[in-house]
Amino acid sequence: MSAYLFQEYIERISSLIRSEARLTGVEYDLQPIQLSALYYLSRANRYSNTPQGVSDYFGLTKGTVSQTLKALEKKGLIQKSPDSKDGRVVHLKVTGSGRKLLKQSLPSPMVSGFWEGLKKSEQTQVTEILRQQLLQMQMANGMKSFGLCRTCRFNSKKGEGKFFCELTKENLSMNDTELICREHEQPKV
Repeated sequence: MSAYLFQEYIERISSLIRSEARLTGVEYDLQPIQLSALYYLSRANRYSNTPQGVSDYFGLTKGTVSQTLKALEKKGLIQKSPDSKDGRVVHLKVTGSGRKLLKQSLPSPMVSGFWEGLKKSEQTQVTEILRQQLLQMQMANGMKSFGLCRTCRFNSKKGEGKFFCELTKENLSMNDTELICREHEQPKV
């Protein structure tokens, strides 16, 4: 298979997913980026659940992100709160209504149907190939990986169920380690 076919397949899959997201969004009066931002915020840790985190994750301008977040807040899907240490920083939390909407709408029926049709070994293989491809493309473009905290080079285990971030010098919970972080860096080999 050529790189052209690989790109074509990825673009077509992305296009189909965006098309389905538009249809889902209509039902909830949301644009695809609003639904995507809501999903991102549901998975973001305390270092990443900020307007800047949303901007970095999607590669969008501050203006676009601001309008997206205003729409989500107006619909009662997210809630803003100031950072306890730095009042200039705003954290964005998904509300109960937002979580309920996400549970009803994601993953899409098309993606779920495809996924459920795969064997467990195929699910693992597809996931790993896409993860590796994404990481390579992010590194080539100097982008942050936004990986899971538990896979970060700064995460260290400090006993059963206790973790510590060597970058921020803060304790982490088990739940923290399952969230995505904008400060994530791949472990050095």
